[in-house]
Amino acid sequence: MIVLGIDPGTANTGFGVVGLRNGKTVAFDGGVIETEPQTPLEERLLRIHNQVAELIAQHSPDAVAIEDLYFGRNVGSALAVGHARGAVMVASAAAEVECHSYTPQQVKSAVCGQGRADKDQVQRMVQVLLGLSELPQPDHAADALAVAICHYNRSPLMAVAAR
Repeated sequence: MIVLGIDPGTANTGFGVVGLRNGKTVAFDGGVIETEPQTPLEERLLRIHNQVAELIAQHSPDAVAIEDLYFGRNVGSALAVGHARGAVMVASAAAEVECHSYTPQQVKSAVCGQGRADKDQVQRMVQVLLGLSELPQPDHAADALAVAICHYNRSPLMAVAAR
């Protein structure tokens, strides 16, 4: 199974591709889709959509896993994340790849064992779980890899529950 994990945002959308190689969970790819703040929102969303569509075409994932909205104090940032999520979900649907959402707490719990882990803990655990020689950078890519790991580890349980 190959999973494309996404940490959505209009300025920076992290992505990470996780799968199995020689019996171990490994990262096949990871990085950030960046857009410029002065670019109109619709063009930024189109760039995110197109880049995710390219990642899907390149890696042929079995699933896309995306982080859910976190409603903190900044409503503007929640809206921006929601827009980016929509662009990713449309790219996933267009490619006929299932898209699954996970809360930040579910992702942190899956990777670190508890839902209140900080960004440094998430980066270190992603490094350990994927056998990376260095911390995954930038943090948006590390978060996306964590989302992919979360789905990768949960998907066998979801298949059993669906029976």
